[in-house]
Amino acid sequence: MTSSNLSKPNLVAVLQQFSKEYVNEYQHVHSHLPKVEQDDKWPSLCEFFHEKGEEEHAFLSTGEVYWQPVNIEKREELNFDNVERALELTLHPDINTYFTTIYSESLDATCEEGDLSLLFAWNKDDFQRLQENLIGHILMKQRLKQAETIFFAVTDEEDMIISIDNDTGSVWVERVGCKPHKKLADSLAQFISKLVPKVN
Repeated sequence: MTSSNLSKPNLVAVLQQFSKEYVNEYQHVHSHLPKVEQDDKWPSLCEFFHEKGEEEHAFLSTGEVYWQPVNIEKREELNFDNVERALELTLHPDINTYFTTIYSESLDATCEEGDLSLLFAWNKDDFQRLQENLIGHILMKQRLKQAETIFFAVTDEEDMIISIDNDTGSVWVERVGCKPHKKLADSLAQFISKLVPKVN
């Protein structure tokens, strides 16, 4: 078994744990689940939650809806096969694991370097849009003759993103259009395990 296969369950567990910590912290501060503007044309399983064993759709009078991250079921069959075919490139397995573990709004967090927002797909259509954005990012890196990276978070600094090195899986800070300039962690699981949820 390879090291990438060994790291995959760890990354799943770390992602699920952080998403639970975020929701718990949000509820501690606000006494309710996170809210998002409800859009009939952009539904998500995140908008449903279990209350006393029943599935409910928690609409609010403000036009918002309660939400929380939900695990993506295997039947969704989300993957990056089309991205890899389009780019003739094999993506680091942590990228597939990261973006196919949970549906969620972005989750704000703090690390030693500052504040950031972890990016996720809200629904299956959003996953397709995410793939298109990643293709655009990788094509830009190739045009600039830079090593391929894949972004998974944005920071509170304009044009500064957090990405993983596609060859090694290490986590870096990079300015859009530039080479990564600061290493943050050896792996995605290691990086996320050190994050602290940030709730406004």
